[in-house]
Amino acid sequence: MLTFTQRKPPNANAAITLTLALTAEERTRSRYRFETEDGQVVFLRLPRGTVLRDGDILEDETTGNVVRIIAKPEPVLTVTAQTHLDLLRAAYHLGNRHVPIEITATYLRLSPDPVLRTMLEQLGLEVKEEILPFQPETGAYGHNHAH
Repeated sequence: MLTFTQRKPPNANAAITLTLALTAEERTRSRYRFETEDGQVVFLRLPRGTVLRDGDILEDETTGNVVRIIAKPEPVLTVTAQTHLDLLRAAYHLGNRHVPIEITATYLRLSPDPVLRTMLEQLGLEVKEEILPFQPETGAYGHNHAH
């Protein structure tokens, strides 16, 4: 059993003992128990509010074993637009609904939701179902805001 309680710098020199693929929702849990494919039990016991990002490195509190977190591919909706203004308008409407959203200069990505999909299509955006890693914004007040 491994219990990870501490985040290490991404360029940590320690050898990676384990890679843990987690969905966006699983990466928001500060207390969680996982079982790896080979049956090893892994506990996360991180400071409340910790949001793990793809590539984060965690260290076991007793053995010093190191795990790399990766964003697990999951069902998502990828939204693209003809213009940047249309994409900004879509981000505004999604933000008003407080749904987790990944924001880039060329697309928005969110968890599948038929109501939101219809709204986005009515706004003239292209919505595509995909299975990809999902990295939503952590929020303006999060301690782990990624750039």
